[in-house]
Amino acid sequence: MVNRPETLAIPRVVIGAPASSTGKTTVAIGLMAALAARGTAVTGFKVGPDYIDPGYHALACGRPGRNLDPWLCGTERIVPLFEHGALTPAPADAAVVEGVMGMFDGRLGPWPDGTDDPVGFGSTAHVARELGAPVVLVVDTSHASRTSAAVCAGMAAFDERVTVGGVILNRVMSPRVADEIEAGCARFGLPVLGRIPARDRVRVGSRHLGLVTADEQGERAGALVERAGGLVAEHVDLDAVLGLASTAPALPYAPWDPAEQLARVGAGAVIAMAAGRAFTFRYAETAELLEAAGCTVVPFDPLHDEQLPPGTAGIYLGGGFPEIHATALAANGPLRARIAAAVDRGMPVVAECAGLLYLCRSLDGLAMTGALDLDAAMTPRLTMGYHEATAAADSFLLRAGETVRAHEFHRTDVEPGGSAGPLTPAWTVGGQRREGVVAAPAGGEASVHASYQHLHWAGCPRLAERFAAAAAAFSGRPVGRAVGARRGTLPGVTDLGHHGDRDHVPGATDLAVNVHAPAPPDWLVRELTARTDGWARYPDAGPARLALAARHAVAPEQVLVTAGGSQAFSLIAAAFAPRWAAVVHPQFTEPEVALRARGHPVGRVVLRAGEGFTLDPERVHPRSDLVVVGNPTNPTSVLHPAEALRSLRRPGRILVVDEAFMDAVPGEPASLIGPDMDGVLVVRSLTKTWSIPGVRIGYVVGDPVLIAALAAHQHAWPVSAPALDAALATSGPRAVALADAQARATAADRRVLVDGLASIGVRTVPEPAGPFVLADLRDYEPQPLRAHLRAAGFAVRGGESFPGLGPGWLRLAVRGPGTSRAFVTALDEHLAARRGGDHDHGHNHESDGAHHER
Repeated sequence: MVNRPETLAIPRVVIGAPASSTGKTTVAIGLMAALAARGTAVTGFKVGPDYIDPGYHALACGRPGRNLDPWLCGTERIVPLFEHGALTPAPADAAVVEGVMGMFDGRLGPWPDGTDDPVGFGSTAHVARELGAPVVLVVDTSHASRTSAAVCAGMAAFDERVTVGGVILNRVMSPRVADEIEAGCARFGLPVLGRIPARDRVRVGSRHLGLVTADEQGERAGALVERAGGLVAEHVDLDAVLGLASTAPALPYAPWDPAEQLARVGAGAVIAMAAGRAFTFRYAETAELLEAAGCTVVPFDPLHDEQLPPGTAGIYLGGGFPEIHATALAANGPLRARIAAAVDRGMPVVAECAGLLYLCRSLDGLAMTGALDLDAAMTPRLTMGYHEATAAADSFLLRAGETVRAHEFHRTDVEPGGSAGPLTPAWTVGGQRREGVVAAPAGGEASVHASYQHLHWAGCPRLAERFAAAAAAFSGRPVGRAVGARRGTLPGVTDLGHHGDRDHVPGATDLAVNVHAPAPPDWLVRELTARTDGWARYPDAGPARLALAARHAVAPEQVLVTAGGSQAFSLIAAAFAPRWAAVVHPQFTEPEVALRARGHPVGRVVLRAGEGFTLDPERVHPRSDLVVVGNPTNPTSVLHPAEALRSLRRPGRILVVDEAFMDAVPGEPASLIGPDMDGVLVVRSLTKTWSIPGVRIGYVVGDPVLIAALAAHQHAWPVSAPALDAALATSGPRAVALADAQARATAADRRVLVDGLASIGVRTVPEPAGPFVLADLRDYEPQPLRAHLRAAGFAVRGGESFPGLGPGWLRLAVRGPGTSRAFVTALDEHLAARRGGDHDHGHNHESDGAHHER
């Protein structure tokens, strides 16, 4: 038996601060790197649940970064976990513990045992007390001088059980300011250990959930750590910091040992653990526990690896940023298919937060694995906090009624896809809210446990043991080959800049571009050429504005003439600064392109095939202060009721309705144009109906205040004289009557196309209202189908460039009956060959797109 020492003496210091964003992460990383550069073996820790900072700690120290979280792990495990980190993989010479938020900020409210403690449970001060470690305060001095000293003195006196041993002044504006603060601190016996100038600030970069992770920074992360180390080495007294760290008393020797926490039941089963830039959130102890349970943990990168590790018997999908990498995740179709196949066969899977999103059918309209009938989307709301979670159902991981401590941190939401029955929730959170999913796709005990809850398995090691046992039981069972793309596959990559003109093939019959005819009507050509004498003058939009106002019976100040709808969307993006813009998809992609180009936060509301792509206003997040929706929607041809759109209006929100094809709907029954347009902007185009896309003419009708804001961002003479003449010519009563007659003829032609497609077993989106239809061909491989149509002389528009669709959808422009019949014949030739000559057109085409994804 090996004799264990009674105590462990390791110099240690905690880096605290009065608040977040003072620079304590930079100082902590820099201190670790600077000490390591001197040859000191340093181990780094982070107070709380944060996964991001430990990634930088690992780079600075050359060993895993670890977390010390009293809520997730239990106060009784803080010292053992600290000692484990200090001794693994080899004994360290010193430890640096980075705090969280303000030094006394932790879980809100009283302590779990009801104690009225002056420091927050799980706070930096709490952990410093448990470790007996002195605290070095990092103070942002850029906005105060002597007051900074008063803050430090107050923090040092707030809890006598916490030792504040020194101060580092950060973002120092001048030596005089630093002298003032240092003199003030000296009055209270607080030595200043460093002065870091403001000009030398290290910028790591941040986004919606904190800093950009070290894995995502790549080589730049190493350079950032090195720079932080150089900054601290130059401006901080490292010997003084080490001297302070050495005053920490020895701790009772009781390091946490994963092997003592569980039984070795894994039998060598391989656990595939998601890693790489999209999945960076995982605690080091998770893999250590699984390995102690007898498993072999093998990382894989869902962004790049097309296969699971050989012999995989269980999958662990931790947290991260799949929303940032959704396009690349969606593009890796082979791995998505293999994971879906593994899930279908009952392989045990644990998914936390990002892992939950990856198991969904879609994320912001892009295909994920489809293992769960859920759709995920970014939202403006941050869900964050500690709580207790109680298992709502039995699974391989937990028994119903078992309670664990968890942390939640996300800006996405998931909702049922609608194709399956009710989903079984994984948790009851906070005693009320149901959250997550457990599923048994292969029958029997639930083999999938997916939720937003982050757990630290050191606080509940039985989960690792159960996972290992389930993987061992599954090990050796054939996973089977991955299935190919299934009907309903969503796009792996969505090119928002793709438009129908790129699908046009010279000499082919054009069904890809939604322009009514190959050339404008003769009368319009005569009208425009008769006005050429005015083209020598600078254009004046006034007459066109008056004509358009009269056409719609609105005030002239409600109208702005634009160079097409695309310019209108660019003006909207320039004139307004939404905190959260919601774009309803599938629809014309230019609004989202314009908003993103301006740096606005954009979320997607993706309508579902199984619901006929109809709009449920309740799905639009209430915090969305700008909402964009098409009507009739391109490419689905769905006409949303005006009442549904009006229900989206609310104070503080701008509602933008793209009515580019409304003049192709007889009578324009669902238009929102009218005298009462508070908070509403309607975008119109004249190019499609009148076959003049090269002229670039459109207009916006809406709230006069909003129209004025758009006009302020238009440059001088934004619309050409020929375009203005086109607006005048097409706004009069005769032209409006001709457009309505044309819309009625288009509706009759559309009926021929829809009926013809139905006769060969091809479904279209119900009740199309626009000059195009969306055909569902998800049962057929898209590339051979399109190649056949091209060879037959037809150009079509695929659905893969529209969020929420995929290559199995075709948008078809309505043409004359002869053209439609010829197209249906050509299409039927291909479909009949693929069906082996079976012309039974009554075969099943289910309506639920989410179902087909799985």
